[in-house]
Amino acid sequence: MKNVVITGSTRGIGFAMALEFLQSGCCVTLSGRGECIHPALMQTLQPFSERYQYIPCDVQNKRDLEALWEAAVAKFGAVDLWINNAGQNAPHDWIYHTDECYVRAVIGTNIAGVILGSQVAAEGMIRQGHGAIYSMEGLGSNDMIQKKTILYGTSKRALTYFMKGLAKELEGTGVIAGRLSPGMMLTDFITKTPDGSVAAIETDAQFQKIFNILADRPETVAKFFVPRMLKNTKNDRQIAWLTGGKAAWRFLTAPLRKGRLV
Repeated sequence: MKNVVITGSTRGIGFAMALEFLQSGCCVTLSGRGECIHPALMQTLQPFSERYQYIPCDVQNKRDLEALWEAAVAKFGAVDLWINNAGQNAPHDWIYHTDECYVRAVIGTNIAGVILGSQVAAEGMIRQGHGAIYSMEGLGSNDMIQKKTILYGTSKRALTYFMKGLAKELEGTGVIAGRLSPGMMLTDFITKTPDGSVAAIETDAQFQKIFNILADRPETVAKFFVPRMLKNTKNDRQIAWLTGGKAAWRFLTAPLRKGRLV
């Protein structure tokens, strides 16, 4: 049984992974920016009430991250897996129309938050002599450029560089670092925008077509990620759900597939 910390775990892939870890027998510390967890989520987590806790945490604040680590250790004794999942998107727009507040929020969460969280986790895991740190890749991690998403893509490209560098710096410490590559998922990152405007998935027919071919529900991806993280002992590993081969197969078989996500 392992002890897991997941930032940004009150919805989407973060919550799906938390639930999957709990169902696998692990103890989980969930976190988010809210003071408490939503009652509907508490109901879902009720069967695991002895093996989870929720700690408020703003990943842009290192003291919050230190408190998150301390709470996990205080309740469960150690942290075996730390997952930097908290993320921030921006309105689907040209970068020269993107407000400064979104620039600061995306960079602060997706880059600074990952670096600060990894600092806290690495320091603690080196002290305890073991552990694994994972961060969530996304659009841009593979250096592909998509117009009107370059702010988010820049943050994810930086994340990949940082995590590969972190893995090198952790060599010989007993701690490993890796990356989770989920592909496209049906979450509010896709269906909602931070400014409340209509999401691209609602207005862009081509994007909607591609999304219905390639995307999956977060629960599906979590079932793939969790057992592989629990078994992995390799440093600098990328655990990828939507591989190039899988994407190609989906396009080839798209006319035969039934059902749509959106």
